[in-house]
Amino acid sequence: MTKQMELLLDKSLLEIKEWHFYDAHETLELIWFPRRFEENDEVKLIKGLINAVVSLELLKRDKESSSTKVWKNYLKYRPLLYKITSLHLNRYHQIARHVESIKNKSF
Repeated sequence: MTKQMELLLDKSLLEIKEWHFYDAHETLELIWFPRRFEENDEVKLIKGLINAVVSLELLKRDKESSSTKVWKNYLKYRPLLYKITSLHLNRYHQIARHVESIKNKSF
C-alpha cells in the first residue's frame, strides 16, 4: 500500500492546492476508510487531515460555524504530526501546512 498511499497523498495535496477540498476529502478517505478500525496514531492523524479539508470545504460553502467545529477535530489530532513515525510523515506535514495556510487566508 505504500506506493499507492504516496500517490493518494500527493493527489490530495494537489487537490488542496487547487482548493478542491471535497475531492481531497474523498482521496484521503481512500486511505483512511480501510484502516478506520485500527487503533494507531497514523490512522488518527489521517482522520484529522480529513477533518481539516472538510472544514475548508464548509468555509468555502459559507458554513463558518460548522467549519469551526470540524476544525477543532483537526486540531485535536494535529499534535500527532510530532509523535508518529511514518514513511509518509513529510507528506502529512505538507498537507497540514497547506490546509493551515488556506484556513488563515480570507475566503
